[in-house]
Amino acid sequence: MTVAVGLTLQPEPAYLELLAPRFAEVDYLEVTPETAWRRDVSTGAIEPNGFWREYLRIGAAHDKPFVAHAVHGSFGTAAASDRPRQREWQEMVAAMQAAFGFRWLTDHLGASVLGDRGVALPVALPMTEVAARLVRERLLSLQQVVPDVGVENSVFYFLLGDWLDEPRFLAEILSSPHTHLLLDLHNAWTMAQNSGADVDDYLARLDLSRVIEIHLSGGRDSPDGWLPDGRTLRLDSHDDAVPEPVWQLFERVLPRCGNLRGVTLERMEGTIDEGAVSTVRDELRRMREVMAHV
Repeated sequence: MTVAVGLTLQPEPAYLELLAPRFAEVDYLEVTPETAWRRDVSTGAIEPNGFWREYLRIGAAHDKPFVAHAVHGSFGTAAASDRPRQREWQEMVAAMQAAFGFRWLTDHLGASVLGDRGVALPVALPMTEVAARLVRERLLSLQQVVPDVGVENSVFYFLLGDWLDEPRFLAEILSSPHTHLLLDLHNAWTMAQNSGADVDDYLARLDLSRVIEIHLSGGRDSPDGWLPDGRTLRLDSHDDAVPEPVWQLFERVLPRCGNLRGVTLERMEGTIDEGAVSTVRDELRRMREVMAHV
């Protein structure tokens, strides 16, 4: 199996400077499109920002291709009032595609815009045929811009249904050609921790032939007092090393993803210091070591 290794680019000068040596070591760079544009306060138009140019510079300097992982496609938003925003978002993705040539593009399963307002985290969808058709139609529209598109299994802190039913829902969504799953293993492990379900049961129900990319990342437990009832939840914060149970999942799942193209290490801006740089280096090496044995 020949699978590429990727690393995220984040909109923070310190992050990009500290991790610059790592960019040469990976096979591709993953960009969040929304971090590369801004809205002009005087005209209201969306235009490229400085990170658009910096990401392109980094890619050219290291001769690396790009993939896209968006956060604001909001494929599950059904309101007619959101259609102008959806069109504007897709137009900006098209402009980025012309410049970056994304090999594929994914976004989170869920809705990130509700009532014409952006929400901080994707909100879970009802796992119905109507919702699946809505997301599927948005993916098919996006294929006019990037031929290979997909959704990522998200972390939700409340659900509309049973988490173990999500693989069926994803299969309904990803029933068209060139629509894919981005399998985030920390997200799956986090959902299992928070829901009390078996992560291996969840993964056994997934159609792993649809997996185009795997995300590896870390997080942490919620702080004391975060919830009024004192419960602790696992947070999908991307601010720490990949935990050992996620590495073990990676080793078990990797051989079963026959159409996998890339494995991406995720870190967030504001989480990289000198100590974290060595952690990222070691994790990239471990990714390749695991993949070499498949």
